[in-house]
Amino acid sequence: MSSRARRGEDGSAVAEFCLVMVVLVPLVLGVMQVGFVLHVRNTLTAAASDGARVASRSGATPEDGARRTREQITRALSSRYARDVTTRRTSSAGQPVVLVRARAEVPALGVIGPAVTVTGTGRAVAEPG
Repeated sequence: MSSRARRGEDGSAVAEFCLVMVVLVPLVLGVMQVGFVLHVRNTLTAAASDGARVASRSGATPEDGARRTREQITRALSSRYARDVTTRRTSSAGQPVVLVRARAEVPALGVIGPAVTVTGTGRAVAEPG
């Protein structure tokens, strides 16, 4: 290839790199954000399940389960994700059940943008007592 032909391609690698990065960077950031939202959802569900088990023990109150759920979420994520935790006693198929629900708002675009509501629910059969 002559030096004249090569001179016509000077800078094309930089231009190609920029064009590829315009597509690649948002794609990678989007995958990371979906992973973060799923991580928050799984953490809320695990914490709510643990809180339901604590609240279902004989002599425990629903507030014990809510407290445990908040502690688990705060330890794994942040206290801002542990603000909306509700517990209640109900029944399912005639069995007393403790239901713990944790809800959190997760920013859809990294640390900014509109929030997505993520909910985790835990249930446990209440011990008689």
